[in-house]
Amino acid sequence: MTNQTTERLAFCLPNGMSAEEFLRDYWQKKPLLIKNGLPAIAQMFEPEDVLGLACEEGVSARLISQDDTNPNTWSLKNSPLDESDIQNAPQLWTVLVQNLEQWSPELGQLWQAFDFIPKWQQDDIMVSYAPVGGSVGAHYDEYDVFLAQGFGERRWQLGKMCDGDTPFVAGQPIRLLDDMGELIFDEILEPGDVLYVPPRLSHHGIAQNDCLTFSFGFRRPNVVQILDEIADVATHERSLFSPITLPQALQTDANELSAASLDAIKQVLIDTLNSPAGDDIVRSAVAELVSKRQYDLLAFEDEMDAGALAQRLGEGECLMANPASRFVRCDGAWYINGECVSLDDESTALLTRLVNGEVLTLDDLPQARLSELAEWMNDYWLVLI
Repeated sequence: MTNQTTERLAFCLPNGMSAEEFLRDYWQKKPLLIKNGLPAIAQMFEPEDVLGLACEEGVSARLISQDDTNPNTWSLKNSPLDESDIQNAPQLWTVLVQNLEQWSPELGQLWQAFDFIPKWQQDDIMVSYAPVGGSVGAHYDEYDVFLAQGFGERRWQLGKMCDGDTPFVAGQPIRLLDDMGELIFDEILEPGDVLYVPPRLSHHGIAQNDCLTFSFGFRRPNVVQILDEIADVATHERSLFSPITLPQALQTDANELSAASLDAIKQVLIDTLNSPAGDDIVRSAVAELVSKRQYDLLAFEDEMDAGALAQRLGEGECLMANPASRFVRCDGAWYINGECVSLDDESTALLTRLVNGEVLTLDDLPQARLSELAEWMNDYWLVLI
């Protein structure tokens, strides 16, 4: 059986820098400019592509603009957008489109340039279009991002590291900083250049001409999300519904919920989490959580069956993993788009090949598996290209 594996992209890192060095010295610590770090993205899209997509039904897009008479006054319109919104925009404006890999599997393949970061931390690819002078203002994000210049040029300024107490400008529809502190970076990125920005580092990008910037975002769940998912998974563990047993000392005030009682209850929770059942619950909860999609998946026009799939493949199309779906392997099991899936050994091997980047033709696929592969397409795990 042959395969049509796509050529693996080199890691998006400066020449001579190892992934270990980046993770040790830069990841979530300090920014890094990677000149020509992602050449494949240069000129992949033009502004008209993004503006047209932003006006399509079902696309998550935002139009951010500054008032012509007072640039310190901002406005925000969320999708759906239409052409008149853009045509009537002030002089300074920006259009943002989320989840772009859903609309372009070819763009989604560029995630592999960042495979030195575990895939379960991937968020989505956002694109920002702005004409000259356009911006979304000085701000910071709660996630790691690689800002890849795809078209035109954008000037990036980086300043202070922020925290939860850093104030935002009041009365604006977006999070804006009025003070970035002392600038530590001020350069213009050209197509193919990439800038890594760690969480909470203030930054400001200003279009030097018509430009497209692609944001490859990475984030991790917060503690509240994890606790919520653990509670959801734990509802299926019947043994946890029995009332807990606590030692009871005589209290001077019968109305008091004592610190000793709270400590004992906390210890029960800790012991439960540290038990074999707790290990299973945490494993399932976290794997389900990080494999969930933030955005709805794009529905296909028609359901696929084995015959239709064979016909499309016979006409020269190829099958690949859907970059907009989330595949997480944990303790030998696959979690896909928030669910643990059950697969036999042959199906597991086939899915692993696809998730690892192979693009398969009809000759590469077992005929007996075409019905199953069609079901995977209907579940949005796979796409044809």
